[in-house]
Amino acid sequence: MSDLLYLVAVDGSDSAKRAATRAINLAEKCNAKVKVIMVMDWSYLQPLLMRDDINTGPVLNKKEEESNVIKRVITPILDEHHETSINISSELLEGDPTEVILEQAKELQANMVFVGRQGRSRVIDLLLGSVANKLAHRIGVPIVLVP
Repeated sequence: MSDLLYLVAVDGSDSAKRAATRAINLAEKCNAKVKVIMVMDWSYLQPLLMRDDINTGPVLNKKEEESNVIKRVITPILDEHHETSINISSELLEGDPTEVILEQAKELQANMVFVGRQGRSRVIDLLLGSVANKLAHRIGVPIVLVP
């Protein structure tokens, strides 16, 4: 059995789905394991998680949203590749996406990281940066940015 591990970070975008497919196809050829992760950044949604008054609950139910994300983003990837002979695992994580992906790559000793590269404008990427670009500069292992 191979010790190779490919880490795939997904976000529900088409490019992330293509990144997962690319990682799984390569893993089949190399007999590598694949771990698919999605990182939820709840910090910007914090106001929606708090009660808006005494009579109503939170606007957004965190556990329900996490369940929906797993069903909408992770499960279709796993279902699409259910017949593969390789070991594919998945996990929903919480925190800053760039930092969590970096931590996972290091902790799991990933041999390669696959991420989708969404097609935003160069100006937006220059002003805000992107998870893919931040990872490419800091990851320390080969990274595949999939358009």
